[in-house]
Parts: sequence; C-alpha cells; structure tokens
Amino acid sequence: MPDSFSPAAAPPGEAEPLGDREPNPDLLTASYDYTLPPDRIAQTPVEPRDQARMLVVYPDRHEHRRFCHLPDYLREGDLLVLNDTKVIPARLFGAKEPSGARVEVLLLEPCLEGIPAAAQPLPDQAWNWRVLVRPGKRVKVGDRIGFWSKQGSPSGLRATVLALDLETGGRVVQFEWEGAQPFEEILEQVGRIPLPPYIKASGSPGSGQVRPEDYQTLWAKHPGSVAAPTAGLHFTQELLERLAQKGIQTAYITLNIGLGTFRPVEAEQVTEHRLHSEWLKVPAETVAAIQKAQARGGRVIAVGTTVVRSLETAAASGTLQPWQGKSDLFIYPGYSWRVIQGLVTNFHLPRSSLMMLVAALIGRQRLLDLYREAVDQGYRFYSFGDGMLILP
Repeated sequence: MPDSFSPAAAPPGEAEPLGDREPNPDLLTASYDYTLPPDRIAQTPVEPRDQARMLVVYPDRHEHRRFCHLPDYLREGDLLVLNDTKVIPARLFGAKEPSGARVEVLLLEPCLEGIPAAAQPLPDQAWNWRVLVRPGKRVKVGDRIGFWSKQGSPSGLRATVLALDLETGGRVVQFEWEGAQPFEEILEQVGRIPLPPYIKASGSPGSGQVRPEDYQTLWAKHPGSVAAPTAGLHFTQELLERLAQKGIQTAYITLNIGLGTFRPVEAEQVTEHRLHSEWLKVPAETVAAIQKAQARGGRVIAVGTTVVRSLETAAASGTLQPWQGKSDLFIYPGYSWRVIQGLVTNFHLPRSSLMMLVAALIGRQRLLDLYREAVDQGYRFYSFGDGMLILP
C-alpha cells in the first residue's frame, strides 16, 4: 500500500489481562513480520492489468493463477463490491516564504480547524486541510509556503500553517490562491499523484516511469483519496465485461483512503493501536444489492480492504444499512464477520493493519505461510503487485 507518512466502531475485542499466560501471537504486532527481498516490490503495474498473478485461497487449499481467471472462480449471482474513490493529486512541492527552504506537503483531508466558525471562508476562496509535511521540523505555525506548478514555476497557490495536528503528527494549513478557480482545479495544475515511497518513480518533481492513470481504478469517480484502493488495479475493461456476461454483479462504496489505511502499527500489542478515521459512504443502492445477492444465494466479495471496512462499519449495529461518516474500525483476528464472504486483496506491508485484517479472515499463520510461498514463487508485492482471491 501507500507510504508510511497509518466508524467509529469499537475494536473487535478488548485485550484480556495476561497474568501468567503467554501472550496471544495473533495480537502481537511483531507476529506480522515477514522477510521480503527488495526485488519482489513491484515498481510498475503489469500490462495489461489482468495479467497479474492471483493466489486463490480456499479454506483447505490454494492455487496459483492469473487475475484474468477471476471469472472462473465466481458464480452467477455473486456480487463484487468496489471502492469508487479517486486519488487526488495530493503531493505538493514548494518553498517557505521568504527563506526559499524547500518543503513537500501531502494532503490528508479537508478540515475546519483553525478558523472561527463566523469567519470560515467559502471553498472557492480558501480551504483548510490536514497535511503531512517534509521535513517536519522545518515548518512551524505561522509559516507561509508557496507552491510550484508541475513545470517548476510559481503557481499562485500558497498555504499558511494554522496549527499543529496532534492526531496525525502533521499540520493544519489554509490554502489561498489567485483567481476564481475551484481548489480541485488548482490541485490538478499543481499537485502530483502521491505514489508510495517504495516505488522509485515517486522521488521528485517530474521524475517517474509510472503514469498518473496507472494509480487509479477504472471506476474511480469521487475525488478524495491520497492512495489508491489497489486491489482494484488488477481489473481491465475486458475483464469487467466477462464478469458481467457471467452474471456477476457489481456495487460500489466510497472510502476516502487516508492515514488510517497506511500508517504502520507501532504499538507492541495489536489491541493498543487505533486507526485514524476515514470518511466513507455505503449508499442505499449498495445495501439493496447486497441483500438481493444474499437472498439468491450469491456471495458478497469485497474488492479491497477498504470495502471490507466500509461494509462491516455499516453493519456494526448487527444489520447492514446505509451509512455515511468517519470510521476507525480496526479488524484483526477475533473479529466477528457480518457481511463479506470473500475478498480480493494485494500482498501488504509487514506489521500493517491490512495484514491483520486479512489474518482475521484466514488466520495469521496461514497468511504468513502463503506470503512465504508467494515470495518463493516470485510474486510481486505491494501497490502494483499481484493479487489474492480469498473464497469461502
């Protein structure tokens, strides 16, 4: 997944006092380590996308296939649920004014902190965002930053640091710009798609072998994410058509991927980690599609961990229902599943909350064994890497 700049539902279970017992390895962060040779980290996507490899996982066996074989493993009446969020050009480069010291800013999410309610500006005049900054020690409250266009010239976009943001370790800034363009249009001119740091093409302004469209799903629709829902990157238009011809239906949720998805778990005990909340929406039409699929005996297959968290958040009351808001649901072994039966996912970073979610579905030791075999078999890992299909 993206870089490591990591509803409100309660965690799936509270840790019990250990006493003299040995700690449960499923709840130790260190138990989610594995060894990955650097050459297994995918630097570019496979072309065409559906030629990525796919590890098919059943409860009692697994198989090695290609993603283009996905229709062979799904049945008429199954439902694929997809995240239709769109990655915004959230990485900005600029300099402090007037010193000229270079600064990199990663947008996280819009917010209203730092301005009295009576003085809050309209979105087309100014916009407040939570951001991460690099180098962090260089940027203090009150500093002003001027940003460069993609061509390296002054863009007219500026930001003032309003406050430190203790929740993210970043800053709250207010953007201002010349002219009457909406902020989204300004970002298209100034910002860059925030590729993960382990993709070497993402290092500096103007560098790169990866096209911006490589880091978007075919169905990306609602701008708001700072990272792609990477399980969806394996789909081609031809594959979607083959799935539809077989009677496999699709539905959509929106989860704006931010800090919660990709910040590493640093606490020693998994139960001590808290995810940063992310905004999501499960619309009524998706709830209806799921209910119809279940009524006809179809399976609900989540395409990506963000879809899992969205659906399970919407069902936190015990019944799946339309839901919109911010969620910090953290799924790890011991979780009681409410909605999904299967999952399409990628191979994730060690000690990540994403690994823990998948372990809650198939078991931690089995997950580690599968990762070890995938390494031995030459699978490609992380955002542009190969995929895994988990079936009941």
